[in-house]
Amino acid sequence: MVVGGLEMATYDSVFNAIGLRDWCDTAKAENDRPMSMAELLAKSKGQSGVETSWWELPFPSLDALNKACAAFPQSRDVTVGVEKSFLSIKDSLRFVLDPITQPLSWFLEWALSLFQATPWWVMIPVLMVIVYFASKSWRLVFFVAACIAFLAFIDHYEHAIQTLAIIFVCAFLCVVFGVPIGIAMSRSDTMQKLTIPILDMLQTLPPFVYLIPLIFLFSVTEPKLYGIAIILYAIVPVIRLTDLGIRLVDTDVIEAADSFGMTDTQKLFGVQVPLALPNIMAGINQTIMMSLAMVVIASLVSAPGLGVLVLRGIRNLELGVGLISGLGIVLLAIILDRVTKAALDRVNAAQKH
Repeated sequence: MVVGGLEMATYDSVFNAIGLRDWCDTAKAENDRPMSMAELLAKSKGQSGVETSWWELPFPSLDALNKACAAFPQSRDVTVGVEKSFLSIKDSLRFVLDPITQPLSWFLEWALSLFQATPWWVMIPVLMVIVYFASKSWRLVFFVAACIAFLAFIDHYEHAIQTLAIIFVCAFLCVVFGVPIGIAMSRSDTMQKLTIPILDMLQTLPPFVYLIPLIFLFSVTEPKLYGIAIILYAIVPVIRLTDLGIRLVDTDVIEAADSFGMTDTQKLFGVQVPLALPNIMAGINQTIMMSLAMVVIASLVSAPGLGVLVLRGIRNLELGVGLISGLGIVLLAIILDRVTKAALDRVNAAQKH
């Protein structure tokens, strides 16, 4: 490996040129470390300190600079610093967040208990009634009943119901918190500018990253651990589309409302929110879909449901278990998507009339 030699030759000369060699050598004596395997191999091949082409010049990263001057920290010092900083405030964060988030644990435990305690011959008709009032479609009602009956037939009913319970709680809370935030964004450009970077971060972070700080803050046995992760992951669409829907309301309609002497509150709830309802419903649809996706990942931190079976299939290399439970998740996704889209179609049809 000539890279180690290149780094030493290149950046040693830089520190020598700016007169910092004594400072670097002092730090090197204080922080002397054993040679890495790559450095030992390079030395054994007589490559230590060998100049090579500038074409292979490495980027002056922390590790590259540290090799030439031990006074510079290594990249691992940055990650260790972040970890120590988080751990130093962990207790204070937990002291503040525990009482605020505890109701989420109670809500999830209550929903899981209710859904599991309700007999199948009560739960399935209740779900059919909900689907009918949302869609007014008997075809969709029978499709939902057939899907749930299939899951029950292959003994996946209990896991499917657990998944539905978690989605019910988390999607409901996403709407409760997300719609007001979206309304506030639509009424204030400053609020929108401050919120959009946070939403961008939440939307682009890999799902597993949500779990890392939460594992340190809460016990794995607490339902709020996966509940918070699901809400943070799934709340973004309903916020964005609520803001977008209200901002897209025709200015002529707003001017007409002003001419009738309507207050800001009357305009919001009497004109803007009803006209923005199709966009809000589309946001709710996406939020429910993202909740379902995160429920599967949250099974890594003890979230019950079909995700547990998927995880079992991966861990034990049980192909059949993984595929069948994956099929169950697909059926739930189709059910939730079709029902919310049918409700959205009804809203759009009502507005046209």
